[in-house]
Amino acid sequence: MGTVDFTFISGNPGLDLAGTVGHRRHERWELLESPDDLARWTVSAGLLDAPPPVDPTALIAARDLREAIYRLARASCDGTGYGRADRELLNQVAAGMPVGVRLGDGASVRRVGDLATAMATVARESVVLLGGPLAREIRECDEEQCTRLYLDGSRHRSRRWCDMRECGNRAKAAAFRARHRT
Repeated sequence: MGTVDFTFISGNPGLDLAGTVGHRRHERWELLESPDDLARWTVSAGLLDAPPPVDPTALIAARDLREAIYRLARASCDGTGYGRADRELLNQVAAGMPVGVRLGDGASVRRVGDLATAMATVARESVVLLGGPLAREIRECDEEQCTRLYLDGSRHRSRRWCDMRECGNRAKAAAFRARHRT
């Protein structure tokens, strides 16, 4: 598989990390296939300015964190309790040092750290989300195969798709075709 462009439409870095697996219930596909993919994701997500070194063990740990965040966010959507093991893993990672920020030349912000600081930052953002009032705004995309989670910040909390350009457009096109079949 070639280089993948990551998508950041969820409204939270933890939900975006959870979105690195597509179509979880059908034809599951993995965007973090290699350590290099995870290193690129940390930069694409705006967590770090330079890709950190990532070894296979760290990739497995990041995937474990991702799956814990996904299960916790789904529990929030479903109104069920958070699983103890997932909560403990999230809290353990969140206890680490976050990404460091520095004010650079020209009023720029530099984000520095390693993979552990990037994952701690993602975990902290997830703790704040899942433990706060925005947890009630976590939704799963209505598109049949999509399993992306996102924050519904729409006026009436009626957003149905993770992204109007992809899933929403597909759903509306399918509905149009269904209405106009002969």
